[in-house]
Amino acid sequence: MENSKHHLIIEYCPKCGWLLRSAWIAQELLTTFTEELDGITLKPSSDSGTFRIYLNGEIFHDRKLHNGFPELISLKQKLRDKIAPHKSLGHTDSKKYSS
Repeated sequence: MENSKHHLIIEYCPKCGWLLRSAWIAQELLTTFTEELDGITLKPSSDSGTFRIYLNGEIFHDRKLHNGFPELISLKQKLRDKIAPHKSLGHTDSKKYSS
């Protein structure tokens, strides 16, 4: 998918109240990756405790598999490394913010 834009799906548990977290993450990623993403879908899950991010249909982050929610800085860096390796994330790339 080098010449096409990427799509994310954020699947979240509405019973757990994770809609706002999902929307915030979507806003941050759409702001950072304006040229690389064609959109982000927020998808309520019927399974309790679900929080997954899919990139182009494949699991990119799963709260249960990865032991929690992603830190936004780490998520941006991981996504950048996957879809736009030469993109600078500005202050997020500085040593102060590295994990």
